[in-house]
Amino acid sequence: MSNDDSDDLVFKALANRTRRQILDQLRNAPQTTGTLCDMLPELDRCTIMQHLRVLEEAGLIVVERRGRERWNHLDALPIHGLHERWIGPFAAYAVNMLASLKREVEQERG
Repeated sequence: MSNDDSDDLVFKALANRTRRQILDQLRNAPQTTGTLCDMLPELDRCTIMQHLRVLEEAGLIVVERRGRERWNHLDALPIHGLHERWIGPFAAYAVNMLASLKREVEQERG
């Protein structure tokens, strides 16, 4: 799978509010699927499992089975990859543009 295909899966996974809520819960500590279901009572277990499948396919979670329990662990590396490719460079560009604008304004004043 190409980097662009992987990025598409991550962006798709992050585009959904429920999946972002699940990731927020997993950021604190790994959670069982049952615990995640309890944290999102407005959704049934089947729906939670579908969201977890999308997150797993995107590489955002790692699943560990312990007996009958399914533990979901956050894997932040795909998000870090997006940051490195998209957010960091765009933020640096914006900072450089603002610094340039500031210099121009200061030169005009003085």
